[in-house]
Amino acid sequence: MSVAKIVSSLQFCPAVRAGAPSPRDPAPSLQSRCFNLLLRRMPFKAQLASAEAVQAHVQKLALQPASFEPPNLGRGVEVTLTKMGGWPVYYTAPSSGHEGRNYVMFLHGGGYINEIVPAHWRFVGRMTRKARVVCVVPIYPLAPRVTARDTVPATAELLRMLLEDAGSAKVTIVGNSAGAGLALAACQWLRDRGHRQPDRMVLISPAADASVSRPEQMAIAARDPVQDIPGIVEAGRLYAGELEVGHPFVSPLNGAFRSLAPMLIFAGTRDLLYPDSVDLAARARAIGVPVELHLRREQPHNYALMPTPEGREARRIILKAVA
Repeated sequence: MSVAKIVSSLQFCPAVRAGAPSPRDPAPSLQSRCFNLLLRRMPFKAQLASAEAVQAHVQKLALQPASFEPPNLGRGVEVTLTKMGGWPVYYTAPSSGHEGRNYVMFLHGGGYINEIVPAHWRFVGRMTRKARVVCVVPIYPLAPRVTARDTVPATAELLRMLLEDAGSAKVTIVGNSAGAGLALAACQWLRDRGHRQPDRMVLISPAADASVSRPEQMAIAARDPVQDIPGIVEAGRLYAGELEVGHPFVSPLNGAFRSLAPMLIFAGTRDLLYPDSVDLAARARAIGVPVELHLRREQPHNYALMPTPEGREARRIILKAVA
């Protein structure tokens, strides 16, 4: 079935579950429409307008000291830093203690070329404070210095160790954009080696196919206020390194979906990556993986992290899922 037919069958439901009808997606809020206009005035799309723009951005970042320390996450959240496998790994926990808590591994977005940013940390702080979970935040190395061949297995090993240490506690892996693609690839790696899956994956605007090669994505790109195809393709090429861009480490949409953890996926129709989310949900569901897809009309990439009514609703769903 084509993506267009799948999308038509979904009817833009806020929550799509097999056999569970949902109300139709309401019109986008005034706040989200204004936010889309604001996003267009920011430099994000220009940084992805061409391969040359991405290369210049990466070169500029290489000259700057790495910046990934969390800001003050506010009262009620304690932060500790350790090293695992040579990576900085942050733990955030409720100040009242972490005994008996559930766990979240959070993998940040940024096209595999950008460090974690304050918006990511605010989300981590909110999960820690509101859902009362321990968050584990690996600061994975960026492309092109380190590529998918090493990043995916190392991330999966960290997740494997967390699953072992957590015992009977619930473990959810949460990722946005590139981090969601990495989360999916890491879970496929665990499955292929016979290891336990997390209890759930939460995938926010997942970067599931680095080729960005669907014909309909050209039209969507013109409406996407944040991303553009040439830059995404170049970032994917840098992350792939010696691998083909279609390799499941880089494009986990090309991997197998059997026996994966249940998925909670968020996507918006102003995100040029959203057809991949629709395809991902359909493929996983077809093989028996429980999937809940929140596809919101006129919402941009990473809408679930944005200060809009739609973003707040998505975060409420996520907080309930990880608690």
